[in-house]
Amino acid sequence: MFRKILIANRGEIACRVIKTARKLGIATVAVYSDADREALHVKMADEAVHIGPAPSAQSYIVIDKILDAVKQTGADAVHPGYGFLSENANFAEALKVDGIAFIGPPPVAIEAMGDKITSKRIAASAGVSTVPGHMGLIEDADEAVRIASSIGYPVMIKASAGGGGKGMRIAWNEQEAREGFQSSRNEAKASFGDDRIFIEKFVTEPRHIEIQVLGDQHGNIVYLGERECSIQRRNQKVIEEAPSPFLDEATRKAMGEQAVALARAVGYFSAGTVEFIVDGERNFYFLEMNTRLQVEHPVTELVTGLDLVEEMIRVAAGERLRFTQNDVKLDGWAVESRLYAEDPYRNFLPSIGRLTRYRPPVEGRRDDGTIVRNDTGVFEGGEISMYYDPMIAKLCTWAPDRLAAIEAMSAALDDFEVEGIGHNLPFLSAVMEQQRFREGRLTTAYIAEEFPDGFTGVVPGLADAKMIAAAAAFINLRLQRRNAQISGALANHRRPIGQDWVATFDDYSFPTHCRDDGDVTLVEFDDGSALDVSSDWQPGATHASFDIGGKRIGIKTSLGGSGIRLRWRGIDTIAFVRPPRVAELVRLMPRKLPPDTSKLLLCPMPGVLTTITVAEGDTVEAGQALATVEAMKMENVLRAERRATVKSVAAKAGASLAVDELIMEFA
Repeated sequence: MFRKILIANRGEIACRVIKTARKLGIATVAVYSDADREALHVKMADEAVHIGPAPSAQSYIVIDKILDAVKQTGADAVHPGYGFLSENANFAEALKVDGIAFIGPPPVAIEAMGDKITSKRIAASAGVSTVPGHMGLIEDADEAVRIASSIGYPVMIKASAGGGGKGMRIAWNEQEAREGFQSSRNEAKASFGDDRIFIEKFVTEPRHIEIQVLGDQHGNIVYLGERECSIQRRNQKVIEEAPSPFLDEATRKAMGEQAVALARAVGYFSAGTVEFIVDGERNFYFLEMNTRLQVEHPVTELVTGLDLVEEMIRVAAGERLRFTQNDVKLDGWAVESRLYAEDPYRNFLPSIGRLTRYRPPVEGRRDDGTIVRNDTGVFEGGEISMYYDPMIAKLCTWAPDRLAAIEAMSAALDDFEVEGIGHNLPFLSAVMEQQRFREGRLTTAYIAEEFPDGFTGVVPGLADAKMIAAAAAFINLRLQRRNAQISGALANHRRPIGQDWVATFDDYSFPTHCRDDGDVTLVEFDDGSALDVSSDWQPGATHASFDIGGKRIGIKTSLGGSGIRLRWRGIDTIAFVRPPRVAELVRLMPRKLPPDTSKLLLCPMPGVLTTITVAEGDTVEAGQALATVEAMKMENVLRAERRATVKSVAAKAGASLAVDELIMEFA
């Protein structure tokens, strides 16, 4: 077994590998850039080596710097995590030459499967079903348009060396094919140092289902079931689960056997994933093979009971697999939600800054038998950088069945506190509550179909609104009781607290009659219904457990001015609890209108303004590209909403902009 492992990565996956190495009694080495000097993976490792400036192209993906760190620390093995150098055959070969074990597949397999064009050819020859497409490289945008037209729209434009949704675009017409080719090429160059592009047919109404494979260096290969990864945004997975609610046993077996056949064809060992597109008739087509550990591997671990990182380490050390295909059993259901530093209310644009509060739910087995797991690489007070992937954590839940796992996820999301940056917690909660998701009717277009106008928050139905009103009424009475108390000799002289209140939020207004015995508050509504409320809430609490009408829920709470902010199941609202007369007068007050920004182009996220395509005095048309902002390795094209004339340009290409900073103004 190895003495010391260097993790050539950062963030949550580096922390994940360190945990398993520690369990096995293996020392660990972290590497870090300028931006990661105080990162969690650096604090967790036994040793840490600085490898350069913040941009990954100058640190994490510079092979010589990683090799120097290996030699400096005397590590005898390297785990690459995912991303960065994890699928770089030259890196694996360089380690092999230096006599350092690469905890991953052989270089020849990485090279064959890491190139999507080559991998499709190998898959076809191995008898694996493949998607129709152009297998050659695309030289320029004109050729991309010709090929896309010949295949037939829609098409998927992909970086040959891509992964993680980087360098991928769907084109539905010639203009999108031309623009998508250039954007994909730029992203591929920035993320992988390889700008080769290819095109394939985009299968409509598809599911993204992948098979986890594991092999040793003695020719033993097994598949560990599948993961459903259809909930995606911009080709980036958001929610995954294992197993898939769509597959039957026959399809699972067929996909697994094809995945093993492909792995065997390239002499594969270690953990790897074969990704498929599956249509509504359960026809499946090879998409790509990821020759590394996947981001979503925890759901497979939860349903199989295996530690995939441990298995990778054992395989790299030359050990045989300790089980056969017949030993692999899927137990229960697991769901993973990716918590991203992005603002769902602003079209999921990246968010950076300091985590002023970071309190994940307690991990482990709960009283109801469900399991909560949270893989993360951040901590309260830490910084979310613009230089790397925006993922903060991977929250996972396990239960005996799918609906129980989803309900456990909803509760865990309610308990997850994140402040200081924009994040997608409310969006994840919203998806968990959707009937379509709970029924398992998924496609890769799920988010676009369910949120065609973007995410604007969850508007509570009447039943949930009453729960919110009851919680607000409870908090109000606790505050009223606290404010009414007089200390010392006058302790018995307290102002009376009224029982009639009006709880107002969003478009709801609930007249209530509240009776409080000190432990339980009975909230009666004017329609005759009532809810009893108890809670551990105290003034200053940011999260509390409530029992409302016999239902136990977690609500994030905060006080501001005269309002009570309540967040639960994707609902984010400010409730005002007022005496009836005050509520009546407030209804007569005019509403303050937001400022008019229709003539301004504001930067929607913190990032670098890479290009400006118009100048002062230009007339622009609706949909025309105006500027491009790059943040967290993603290009975001800003377009004109309507025909207008550019009055002035306030920013220059190359400038680093803050959110809502002015770029240009229109006449």
